[in-house]
Amino acid sequence: MHRTRGKVLGVAVAIAATGLLSACGDNDSTATSTPTLKPTTTTSAQAAAPTSPAESGHEGHETTPAPAPEQAPPPAETVAPERPEPVPTNEVPPADTSNLTEKDRKFLDALKAQGITPSSPDIALSIGSYVCQGVAAGASEQDLTTFVNAMAGSDPSFDPAKMPVEQAGQIYIQTAKQNYCQ
Repeated sequence: MHRTRGKVLGVAVAIAATGLLSACGDNDSTATSTPTLKPTTTTSAQAAAPTSPAESGHEGHETTPAPAPEQAPPPAETVAPERPEPVPTNEVPPADTSNLTEKDRKFLDALKAQGITPSSPDIALSIGSYVCQGVAAGASEQDLTTFVNAMAGSDPSFDPAKMPVEQAGQIYIQTAKQNYCQ
């Protein structure tokens, strides 16, 4: 008897949940287009309406003149999207490199020779360690690339104007494999 009540109660709850969730809609969006930043010019419906009583068919009623349509502003110049500026190197205090091993220094020097100067050695060393751990664990090249690109791009001293983040990620991966994962 208890099993039957439990089953009936479970089915009732499932039906109620299905009804509530399906009543929310059929995955249609109320938005009809992607919003843009360009100003749109529309003419008012009142501007097209007749202005004299004889034309409108309402004799004896006063009508107000329709407002003049607004002039469209001249097209705006296309401006490149704003990018965050890298931290100037003169504002970053020098990092403490006294406790770095010879292997760490060799890795950092190899990165510097290829145009990558991290804001802190810790950032580069953590990326190098990640690459070595990923290679040892058998991670795919795509997984390594995705995460290394993200880590390289998050370095405050990284400047996308000097090189794309994908190129920096490849430099980190190749340099770590050659100089750090040994």
